[in-house]
Amino acid sequence: MARRFAFGPFLLDSARGTLTRDGAAVAVGQRGLRILQALLEAGGEPVSKAELMRFAWPGLVVEDSNLSVQVTALRKLLDTSTGTEWIVTVPRLGYRLPDTAAIEETQLAPLDHGLPDPGGRPGIAVLPLTHAGDDPAQEYVADGVTEALITALTRFRWFTVTGRNASHVYKLRPADGGTATELGVRYLVEGSVRRSGARVRISARLVEAPSGTCLWAEQYDIGDAALFEVQDRIAHQVAGAIEPELLKSSGSLAARRRAGSVSAWDLVAQGSWHFHHVTRPTHLRARELFRQAGRIDPELAEARLWIGRVNAGLVAYGWSDDPVADLHEGRSAALEAVQLDEKNPYTHYALAIVSNYADDFAVALRSADKAIELSPSFALGHLVHGMAALFAGQAAHAARSLENGLKLNRYDPQNFVWYTLLALAMLFDGRPEDALAHAVAALKVRPTWRPALRVAAAASAASGRAESAADWFQRWSQMPAGPADALQPMWRNNPQWVQEFNRLLEPVED
Repeated sequence: MARRFAFGPFLLDSARGTLTRDGAAVAVGQRGLRILQALLEAGGEPVSKAELMRFAWPGLVVEDSNLSVQVTALRKLLDTSTGTEWIVTVPRLGYRLPDTAAIEETQLAPLDHGLPDPGGRPGIAVLPLTHAGDDPAQEYVADGVTEALITALTRFRWFTVTGRNASHVYKLRPADGGTATELGVRYLVEGSVRRSGARVRISARLVEAPSGTCLWAEQYDIGDAALFEVQDRIAHQVAGAIEPELLKSSGSLAARRRAGSVSAWDLVAQGSWHFHHVTRPTHLRARELFRQAGRIDPELAEARLWIGRVNAGLVAYGWSDDPVADLHEGRSAALEAVQLDEKNPYTHYALAIVSNYADDFAVALRSADKAIELSPSFALGHLVHGMAALFAGQAAHAARSLENGLKLNRYDPQNFVWYTLLALAMLFDGRPEDALAHAVAALKVRPTWRPALRVAAAASAASGRAESAADWFQRWSQMPAGPADALQPMWRNNPQWVQEFNRLLEPVED
């Protein structure tokens, strides 16, 4: 439970991670706040140096001099005209508060985070990122990245994000097994920041708190950029990568719930889980779940947007029995989703993807632009923008958008399609070596994806690698043909590319 400690003219509020003096904020770093809280909680009893260092630098091994620096800085901040020395040295042991200190401690009720019911959107909290460097003056970098990450995550609609004040208490004390329960969330983002010269290293991970499972972890090294650019870039990368992991894990959780006690949101979560398996049976099952969710709650935008997405997928992969009808249903549902929630980037993405397969690239590009405007770190927005540009015959433009999307999210289950599109964009932009590399990346995600094998053959031929081209083409010819390659709109609308592609493969086919 959060606490407040009043001593002299000072008030330390652990719920907000703040220290005030006569009501005015006192600028103090993360380590200093933790050390001060440990001393206040001890109520005048000595606290050893080892204990204070474990509290202020959890999980890190640091020199004693770091503690001395922090204590010296705290003493300066707490200096008053009364001459009271608020931190007393205990020889050969550590520190304590003075015997004359009158400490008033208040237990605070848990904050109301406005979280949804258990059947609603999952909740996530960003814990204050730890400053892992040796220079206390650089702690503000970690605080800035934490704030930027919270802001970036709030732009997504699939989950709720606990506000800064609620999670900032853990700047004062280490998180433990009860942290998520206290905050009322299922997921926690943890991490650290180290700044050295012009370089910043951010480590972050996403944890599913009830099980303790690490769902995602990544490390970023960025240099030669202004601080605010670094913070914004890291936040966008982390947000773009975390959000798909929440989609998958939340869908899996909903799919395991007992039938008969589910809400419309549960059905959407289950459907998204099936959708990401990318097979005809799971796509059809997902669509039925999305339709059920829409019947239960006609105002749920997510049910509509997912109908748009799944119908586009059924048509793209050749799994539709009636493409015209499915595209009509998908487009109508996506338009309804935009009307229901125009600030949700997913609704605009749904309209963009279904418009691509209806050969309406102008609408697809506008919708993708809107999705990116609403959430610059929304990977799918950049990817569908690249798809629309490629289908419309704009290879260089498409390559830029697709590269941006794949940088934001390298782990999407359908990345074999996006990598193949990027390979084609680079091939038709005169970059065959890069095209080959991305065709191979697509095959790493799905080794049996025939379109990527054929693109690899064409890219090898364009690079002058005749033997490699023949090998890729042989692999393609030995693979069972699928119902469609998800690239039909591009071939239909760019006959010059069809001719160029066939010309590259002519020597290989003979």
